[in-house]
Amino acid sequence: MRFLINARHSGANSTLRLDSDKQIADLLNAVKRIAVLGVSARPERPSHQVFQFLLEQGYDAIPVNPQLAGETLLGKPVLESISAATAEGPVDMVDVFRDSRFLPEVTEDVLRLGIKALWTQLDVTHPEAEQTALEAGVSLVVDRCPAIEVPRLQRLGLMPAV
Repeated sequence: MRFLINARHSGANSTLRLDSDKQIADLLNAVKRIAVLGVSARPERPSHQVFQFLLEQGYDAIPVNPQLAGETLLGKPVLESISAATAEGPVDMVDVFRDSRFLPEVTEDVLRLGIKALWTQLDVTHPEAEQTALEAGVSLVVDRCPAIEVPRLQRLGLMPAV
């Protein structure tokens, strides 16, 4: 499952991003189980809202936050790590709600665990980690939010409405 075909460099900061709506839609249509790393228990937080959105869209969203491990969010047990999520079954994609400085560590976990797709939320960028993921063949979406992208892609007819 490799969806990155035409990455582009965006100027001096040189971050690589998925370019086309079709590529992003193909990825979102293919993934089923998504680990949401950094999910919050607070309903007003974007990570909680996106986690809820993914569940409502029919994804098997797995909440991951070591500080909340053992609790339940929206009926799902919160796991301590991406590794714990993969121990319960294959994870197709990791959606990252962590500070950019943690992206190299997250990327290494994704590679070590054989996860095929990495999605970083708005303002979560790290050029070296992104390059590492791309060189390893991981499908990569950077600095985007699925709760924004899915409805937009549905309106374009690239994803089914739920």
